[in-house]
Amino acid sequence: MRPCSLVIPSSAALAVLAFSVLPLTAQEKEAVFQPLDVFGMEVAADPRISPDGSRVVYVRSGFDIMTDSPTSNLWIINTDGSGHRPLTSGSAGHGSPRWSPDGQRLAYVSTEDGGAEIWVRWMDTGQTAKLTNLTESPGSLAWAPGGESLAFTMFVPEHRQPLAVEMPAPPEGADWGPPIRVIDKMNYRADGNPGFVRDGNVHLFVLPAEGGTPRQLTIGPFDHTSPTWMPEGGSILFSANRREDASHEPMDSEVYRVSVETGELMKLTSRYGPDGGAVPSPDGNLIAYTGFDDEHQGYQTSEIYVMNADGSGSRQLSGSFDRGVGALAWSADGSGLFFSYDDEGNGKVGFMDLRGNAEEVVADVQGLSTGRPYSGGQFTVARNGGIAFTEGTPHQPAELAVAGGRDGTVRRLTDLNADLFGHLELGAVEEIWFESSYDGRRIQGWIVKPPGFDPSKKYPLILEIHGGPFANYGDRFSAENQLYASAGYVVLYTNPRGSTSYGQEFGNLIHHAYPSQDYDDLMSGVDAVIAQGYVDEDQLFVTGGSGGGVLSSWIVGHTDRFRAAVVQKPVINWYSFVLHADGPGFFYKYWFPGPPWDHMEQYMERSPLSYVGNVTTPTMLITGEQDYRTPMSESEQYFAGLQIEGVPSMLVRVPDAPHGIASKPSNLIAKVQHILAWFEKWREAEGS
Repeated sequence: MRPCSLVIPSSAALAVLAFSVLPLTAQEKEAVFQPLDVFGMEVAADPRISPDGSRVVYVRSGFDIMTDSPTSNLWIINTDGSGHRPLTSGSAGHGSPRWSPDGQRLAYVSTEDGGAEIWVRWMDTGQTAKLTNLTESPGSLAWAPGGESLAFTMFVPEHRQPLAVEMPAPPEGADWGPPIRVIDKMNYRADGNPGFVRDGNVHLFVLPAEGGTPRQLTIGPFDHTSPTWMPEGGSILFSANRREDASHEPMDSEVYRVSVETGELMKLTSRYGPDGGAVPSPDGNLIAYTGFDDEHQGYQTSEIYVMNADGSGSRQLSGSFDRGVGALAWSADGSGLFFSYDDEGNGKVGFMDLRGNAEEVVADVQGLSTGRPYSGGQFTVARNGGIAFTEGTPHQPAELAVAGGRDGTVRRLTDLNADLFGHLELGAVEEIWFESSYDGRRIQGWIVKPPGFDPSKKYPLILEIHGGPFANYGDRFSAENQLYASAGYVVLYTNPRGSTSYGQEFGNLIHHAYPSQDYDDLMSGVDAVIAQGYVDEDQLFVTGGSGGGVLSSWIVGHTDRFRAAVVQKPVINWYSFVLHADGPGFFYKYWFPGPPWDHMEQYMERSPLSYVGNVTTPTMLITGEQDYRTPMSESEQYFAGLQIEGVPSMLVRVPDAPHGIASKPSNLIAKVQHILAWFEKWREAEGS
C-alpha cells in the first residue's frame, strides 16, 4: 500500500458527534491550530532553479474554501530572496514549470482555457502563448537541449470493438440503462481514478517550441514515462515496462532510448527489476539511472547505476550506500550525481562521485503532504551547482529554500505560512528513541505535545501509525497531528520496523511477516512515552491509515490497553485484499510467498479479521467509497465482525474519497473531527 490520507456523513447524529469535541475558550480558539485553519495553509512545490542559478520558479499551492479544492500558481524569486512575485494568478491550475536551456523561456501546464494545455512564457517580456490544443492532459515536460522542441507524455485512448456487436437498438425513447462493461484485463481499475481504468496507454510526444501539432514517438500497449533528452538532441531516454505480461510482472521496467527522427527504440537495460529515472551526463557519454535486482522482497532499496550511452558497461555506483535513492541530477562537470534520499525520517539531498563516495549536501527536505508527516520532497540543480529544494520543519509545511552548492549555506526564501502560524501556538514536536521489547532494536519516533503543555499534568495519548508499510514518518509538518494536539492530546508517531530510511535490512524485517513484531515496536513506543510521566496510561487511543489501519486493527485484536480506536482504510483480510485491490499482480507476489489458495494459513494468520473475536476496544472505521487500494469491502467485513461480536463500533463511509481520504481539505477536517469525537465519546463514557 502506498502511504495516503472525508466528507461528513449526512446523518445528523454523526454530524453532532463529529463536532462535539473538546470545548475551548474563545482565547484558546484564537491561539491554537483549528480545523478551519487547514484552508489557510500553503505549500511551495516543484522548485525549478534557472540554468544560471539566479532565479527559482515554484508552484505555490493552497486551498479554496469555497470550492473545497487545491489552488496552484507559479511564483518566481531571486536566489538572494529578492523579487518575489507571481507569474500566474486566478482560479485556473498552473504547474509543471520548466526552464528552457538558455533560461529565456518557461514552459508550464495550465488550465487557463479549460483543459490542461502546454503554455510558454518569454521571461524578458512576460508574454505568454498556448502551444497546444490537446484532448488529454500533458505531463513530464522536457525541453530539447537546443530549446527548439518539447517532449511530454500523454494518455492515448484505445477504442476497442465491443464483444457483442449485434445488440439490437432500443426503441426510440427507451431507457435501457448504462452500457454493459466487459473486462478482460487484470488491471481494470486504479485508486485515484474516477472509475474504471480507461483503455489506452501513456505515450511520448514531441512538440515544436513555437507550438503546432505534437508528434507521437512511441506506440504499443505499454506506458512510457520520464522522458529526458540526450545532450545531442536527437534522442530521448524514457522508462517503460514493455513486457507482454507486464500486468503479471509490474516491477520489471527498463530504460529505453528513442530516436526523435525515426522513432526507433533501443533497449538499454535488461536485468529483472525496475530501471528508470535515467539522466545523461553533460557530455552524453554516460547515463545514470536507478533500480534494483528484483528478489520479490517487500522492501528493496533503489540503487544508483551508471552505464555507457549505448547501454554497455553498467555498474552499480551506490553499493555501500544503504538508503533508497530517488531523483538524480548530474553535476555540471560530470564528476558525480546529486540525489534525494531519506535518512532516519529526514529528507536529504546528497552527492555521489563516480567512485561511489557519498556525502550529505542539504537536510530537512520537506515532503509535500500537509496531512501527515510523510517524505517526498523535491529539488533541482543549476549549472553553477546551486540547489533549490522544498524545506520544512515539524512546525512549518514545505517552503522554498536554496543552497549555494555542495558546500553552500542554506537560505530559506519563502515564509508562506507566517500569516497563519505567526499568531498560533503549535504543539511542540520532539524526537524520541526507544528500544523494542521484542529484540532491543532502537526505534525512532516523535512526540507532539499540546500547546501550553504542562509536564506536571496528565494527558491522554494518541498513537498515530503511518501507512505503507514501507514508508516513513519524520520531523515534518502534520496538520492532523497538530489538530490532535490542539484538542489536548499528546501524539506519538513512530517508524517501527519495516519503515524506510533505515536501510534494507530494517525495512525487510517484516518481509512475509507483516504485521508482526512491528506491533511490539509500537507498544514499546507507547511505554516509552508513558515513562516520561505526563501521559495518563488509562487514556490511550490509537489510529492509523492504510498500513496504519492494518496495525490499528491488529493492535485491538491483541491488546485491550487502548480506550478506543479508529481504524482508517485498513486491510483486515489479506485473502480478499490481494484479489480485490488495484494491482492484483503485485501484492501476492511481494508481500506473500504466493497466491492465497496456496498459502491459506499464512494469509489468515496475518489478517486482523482472524482476531476480531478478541476485540473489546470500541472501534470506528473510516474509508472512502472510491478507495480501490484498500477497498470499502475490507472495512465492511471488519465492521460486520465487530457487530457480530457486540463490540461498540461505527462505520464512516466517505462518498467521494479514494485511498487518499484527505485530498480535499474538508475531508481532512472531517476525518480528524470524527476521530476526536469518537475518542472523546469513550473518554466520557468512563467518567474521565
